[in-house]
Amino acid sequence: MLTIRPLTEADIEAVAAIHVRSWQAGYAGVIADDYLAGLDAAAIAERRRNRPVPPGARTLVAADAGQVIGFVSFGPYQREDDTFDSETGQLYAIYVDPEHWGRGAGRQLIAAARAGLAAAGFAGMRLWVLEENHRARRFYERAGLAPDGVRDTYTPHGSAQELPELRYAGAL
Repeated sequence: MLTIRPLTEADIEAVAAIHVRSWQAGYAGVIADDYLAGLDAAAIAERRRNRPVPPGARTLVAADAGQVIGFVSFGPYQREDDTFDSETGQLYAIYVDPEHWGRGAGRQLIAAARAGLAAAGFAGMRLWVLEENHRARRFYERAGLAPDGVRDTYTPHGSAQELPELRYAGAL
């Protein structure tokens, strides 16, 4: 049975490993192969432990029989000037281990994020998705989100690759 619960310190290594496997499978053909091959779960775990967390941000994990199989991070929308919007929430990240894709964990995680953002008083939610990530875009569209016309570019940490991204939005 799948349970959604808050992230604990003991989950960080599993979350980092899922992050790597999800990127390697989901971004194959979108992000440079050498970049994906060089992803380091230990470095990602360390960044997660040490980076500042936006005020009110949360991470939840999906666990199946006690094993973490996915996670979602969300909180206030971060504007370009690094201030936070008090009326709009943001889905910062959502990843499910590729071995568990298509089994409902992603749907439960995004529903939990939406509920958490609504409970925090946000009226809507935004997220950024790589334009070429068609699988994720279909997932978000099935969840009731749609492109809002805002575009930008994303450069993966430590990379020079500039990737077009779209902002999706929806009411909570």
